[in-house]
Amino acid sequence: MCALEVYQFNCRTDNFGVLIHDPEIGITASIDAPDEGAINQALADKGWTLSHVLLTHHHYDHVEANEALKQKWGAIIVGNEADSERLPGLDIAVQCGNYFDFGLHKCQFIDTPGHTIGHVALHFAGQNLLFTGDTLFALGCGRMFEGSPEQMWTSLSTLAGLPDETVVYCGHEYTLANAAFALTIDPENAGLVERAAHIKALRAEKLATLPTSIGLEKATNPFLRVSDEKIRQLLNMENASDVDVFAEIRRRKDTF
Repeated sequence: MCALEVYQFNCRTDNFGVLIHDPEIGITASIDAPDEGAINQALADKGWTLSHVLLTHHHYDHVEANEALKQKWGAIIVGNEADSERLPGLDIAVQCGNYFDFGLHKCQFIDTPGHTIGHVALHFAGQNLLFTGDTLFALGCGRMFEGSPEQMWTSLSTLAGLPDETVVYCGHEYTLANAAFALTIDPENAGLVERAAHIKALRAEKLATLPTSIGLEKATNPFLRVSDEKIRQLLNMENASDVDVFAEIRRRKDTF
């Protein structure tokens, strides 16, 4: 079985577009549909034909191009069954926990509520690939527009439980701002300090900070490090629950 090819590109103001291509069968999926023009240009650049759109959630900047891509390419739109009424042009509804067969590759729809109630992450375990939408970011996590801290913490914990070598793509280039905030929560983390400097250098050259990995996020992302003693001491929350520590970090990020 051939490995999936992944092509990441910039679109809109700060979104990432991502195409995944199965060279053995010749099919290509767009992860979400943020921008018709950018996606079509990326397809042209690679010489690929769009066959599917795999959705993480219903927000406008992730589904705007659904109908246009379906009209142009006949693309099959696949999303979370539980959120089907909010996913434009949905063709195939997948229950959370179940798999969608993308050619010879299995994509599991992992339930990750918090940013939205119907949010999912898309996991290709056989390829060590994870597409997290707006749940997990490099050095951050999504705002909780619909879900609770308990839901978001459970979602992040589920993703953190995947193998460290899992390669992670997410929906936005927020990493520079996330790094600045992370240093206020975990300033003595040498790995974070080094990573923040690297991110600053990348962005100075207008280079992408993604993909990341589960292992790197567990080592440097404060939203996944709520059990760390130094973080708890800084927050004066030594005896608090993991959910409460997470909620406090998210509250601080919301006003940062």
